[in-house]
Amino acid sequence: MPLQFQGIRQEHQAVRQQVGVFDISHMGKFLLRGGNSLEALDCLVPSDLSRLKPGKARYTLLLNPEGGILDDLIVYCQADDEVVLIVNAATQERDHDWLQAHLPETTHLSDRSDSQVLLALQGQLAQSVLQPLVETNLAQLSVFNHCQTEIFGHPAFIARTGYTGEDGFEIMLPPAAGLHLWDNLLEQEVVPCGLGARDTLRLEAALPLYGQDMNEETTPLEAGLDWLVHLKRKGDFIGRSILERQAAEGWPRQLVGIAMLGRSIARHDYPLWHEGISVGYVTSGAPSPTLGINIALGYVPPHLASPGQRLEVEIRGKQHPAEVVKTPFYRRG
Repeated sequence: MPLQFQGIRQEHQAVRQQVGVFDISHMGKFLLRGGNSLEALDCLVPSDLSRLKPGKARYTLLLNPEGGILDDLIVYCQADDEVVLIVNAATQERDHDWLQAHLPETTHLSDRSDSQVLLALQGQLAQSVLQPLVETNLAQLSVFNHCQTEIFGHPAFIARTGYTGEDGFEIMLPPAAGLHLWDNLLEQEVVPCGLGARDTLRLEAALPLYGQDMNEETTPLEAGLDWLVHLKRKGDFIGRSILERQAAEGWPRQLVGIAMLGRSIARHDYPLWHEGISVGYVTSGAPSPTLGINIALGYVPPHLASPGQRLEVEIRGKQHPAEVVKTPFYRRG
């Protein structure tokens, strides 16, 4: 995916106000089959997958024994013995090897990343643009639901998921059909969007980026993803004991939303200060095209994580005022 096609701001606003399309085929696409694939996967993630029914999806995490995040992913249940996983491109190979090492022999893991195209159609007009191309009634496809259908006579997997904070669909299909769909959408004047707009859109929605806002040394509780950790669920999962300890005793840092109080822009790895003491660092930052302010995510000690807390961001040796704010920065109305 290129950084931009027509310009980051233009592409960003197209998704917020109408509709845009992203080619996210670089994402990893795995298929689990055989045995009870869902039950086997349930033992490897902190979220309770036992009630996940066919046609439903769940966002969750892969953790190491220390509770650190190996990757975030979406689990799509097609049947008890068939599950689709979408993982990050940068961790695709590692995720495959890790899953292969931890899944039982009765569960077969296949990598479909090179044989399937993945497009993300995002924005309030996404349904009206896609509906004429499929027989499935998309109005009946709720958020984090998915279905199998056809597009241009080819099998297509459609999920009502995304990474922009807007309504939309992620569509997986064979390469030839994917190219046909891309061309068709552009003929309908859907705006092609690049990585730049994808990043500003997800930042406004306060959706963390793996490798930047979280990594192997970050636990879900620190990253504000405690809602993915189901400690009351039955059974064990990798990293559980560490997360139980953090839940009982607390954790050393917290990912927070930050708004700059001037025109300065906070960027990745910029230091955060409070009353002359270095207290954390910025993980993501950019101007918000929707809000017209400069926003960021970053880690600070829990006692400095409340909205309204004043901080300073060090930019080229000078400290600039900022404030902790509630997230998401933008929420679809």
